[in-house]
Amino acid sequence: MKKLDIAIAGEINLDLILYGLPTELPVERELLASDFQLTLGSSSAILAHNLAVLGAQVGFITRVGANSEADSLGPIALNRLKESGVDLSRVTHSTGSASTGVTLILPHGATRRMFTYPGVMAEMSRADLDYAYLASARHFHLSSLFLHRGLEKDLPQLFCDLKRDGLTISLDTNDDPEDRWEGVLHELLDYVDILLPNENEILKIARRNTLDEALTTLSARVPVIAVKCGKNGAVVQAESKRIIVPGVPVTPIDTIGAGDSFNSGFLFAFLRGASYEEAARAGNITGALSTLRPGGTEAFRDVTLRNQFLREHNFAHL
Repeated sequence: MKKLDIAIAGEINLDLILYGLPTELPVERELLASDFQLTLGSSSAILAHNLAVLGAQVGFITRVGANSEADSLGPIALNRLKESGVDLSRVTHSTGSASTGVTLILPHGATRRMFTYPGVMAEMSRADLDYAYLASARHFHLSSLFLHRGLEKDLPQLFCDLKRDGLTISLDTNDDPEDRWEGVLHELLDYVDILLPNENEILKIARRNTLDEALTTLSARVPVIAVKCGKNGAVVQAESKRIIVPGVPVTPIDTIGAGDSFNSGFLFAFLRGASYEEAARAGNITGALSTLRPGGTEAFRDVTLRNQFLREHNFAHL
């Protein structure tokens, strides 16, 4: 019997969100925000948190600063994950001076600016990963591929080993800050069972101009592709079928982390044997839920809101 439903190795940081700033940001001026939120950030940590809240057995390996005196952000982020029930027994600490990363987010309506200090996430290497622990899971997920500079070169062999040991694998590349979409990405695709891009990312990955072309190209290598399309829901390519799964209508407060929250619903349903269409429906529900509070995890931390929303949308029956 596998110990964990899913193992995630990835980055962790807090999101500092400043609302109400102008689109144009002149230098040498003090600009006033209308609101501020500090939330758990990073694609990997948001996914781990929300999956655990939904009821999955989640193991998370990450790297934080050396100690709480030099790194005040790391303990806050880890405590958020601990509250959700994520197993943190294999978290490692830096031996250097770098601290846990942080992302500053400036929303401007439907768009946003994001500034990230990677911190120790760029240090994490294969040596920091307890392989036996990862292999004790049924499924392995990787997010933020292009931020894992220390881990990148070892990922193809890691994916190969995990597949050999019977795990299914999902990948959400997230954005490439250098906009090159190269490195080990195309080696990894041959090991990936589920690819979870958004519309822009899949065009970049496939180097195609339309979603149809990108899905046709990548489906020759990846068995299941679930493309996140925001308020329009998701498009799933699986088993030679292409399915459009409508979104869940909501009036969003904040779309930060909605894609990672979609991943949580999709993978939760997948791990419980749902069809890919049902998994996408579950992802649309959890993605929509996320938008009802600031950041990617606050709606999941609001027990009343979460339970009511999931019940209203029959999440338990998917």
